[in-house]
Amino acid sequence: MPKIKTNKATSKRIAITKKGKIKHRKCGQNHFNARESGNIIRNKRKDSTIVNKKNTKTIKQLMPY
Repeated sequence: MPKIKTNKATSKRIAITKKGKIKHRKCGQNHFNARESGNIIRNKRKDSTIVNKKNTKTIKQLMPY
């Protein structure tokens, strides 16, 4: 049986932690940040670990390691 290939587009955007949580970057971080308040800019630096439950199964199939 052949190995399952990793989806490279998914692996560049999403990381799976050691405990199996899915970590990703929130959208809208690189552009038009001058109008945002300091609190919002600070919060944009953090990664989000919340992923929709429906998408979790699909993401783990795309990244089989």
